[in-house]
Amino acid sequence: MPNLHEADTAPPPDRAVLDEIEQLAVELAQLAAAEIQGALGTLLTVRYKGLDEGLETLRDPVSEIDQRVERIMRMRLNERFPDHDFIGEEYDDRPGRDHDFVWAVDPIDGTTNFVNGFPLFAAAIGVLHRGKPVVGATWCSTSHALRPGIYHAQTGGTLRFDQEVVEPTVNPTVRRRLVGLPQIPSQIGPRDSRKTGSAAIELAFVAAGMLEACRIDTPNIWDVASGVALVEAAGGLVATRMESGWQSFDRFVASEQEGRSDLRLWKQPILAGRLDREALIAAVGI
Repeated sequence: MPNLHEADTAPPPDRAVLDEIEQLAVELAQLAAAEIQGALGTLLTVRYKGLDEGLETLRDPVSEIDQRVERIMRMRLNERFPDHDFIGEEYDDRPGRDHDFVWAVDPIDGTTNFVNGFPLFAAAIGVLHRGKPVVGATWCSTSHALRPGIYHAQTGGTLRFDQEVVEPTVNPTVRRRLVGLPQIPSQIGPRDSRKTGSAAIELAFVAAGMLEACRIDTPNIWDVASGVALVEAAGGLVATRMESGWQSFDRFVASEQEGRSDLRLWKQPILAGRLDREALIAAVGI
């Protein structure tokens, strides 16, 4: 991963390259959707990462579909961009470590919902260039159009849903907007809370205007990379919490753990909303 100085001075990716990457990201989201929808109603094999690691916890379920979808995505990416790096939730194989382009992928975000038949889950494909989100494609099990589909965008482009431009509108007579928090502190004013169990869905819903804002407290990079790209393309703001407080988000930076520096280890709280920075922090940045 290049250092921040190198990343700041690097030219942006060529538009034709971004078009090709966005097209592939949408294709991967479509492949994921086909696998996920085909598995609905079947008896899935589910394991729990905590139990695999010798811990007595039933957090972090993994279905056979999570793993199958990621394998398909990896194979397809290898055909088109074999040198690009890939950070997936289910496998730690890294085909292009330190490449300028990194694909951060969650084959099913909201697996607990999925394995319980609760119909709020997503497949998220985010593409970074030197740490900066440049393409996002998130298949959602439902949407502003009341049907499954793919929100997608590239930096400098327009938010789209299944290729159609999304133009969020806000009803001025609705005086209590929704924010993605587990509960609403009294000091943030007349808003209602909604948590879906999927960070990818909540960020897509912020981009599309269904949520005014959301806060993701303990995300992994694959949970939010796509959604950050969508929110920024829709004209929203993303912030992250640093030691000095909430700061405007610029890019994902490798974190260190036990002497190892790796973008996969990134973990920072994320705020996203269609608000200015002060209003966003006032709304959900407590």
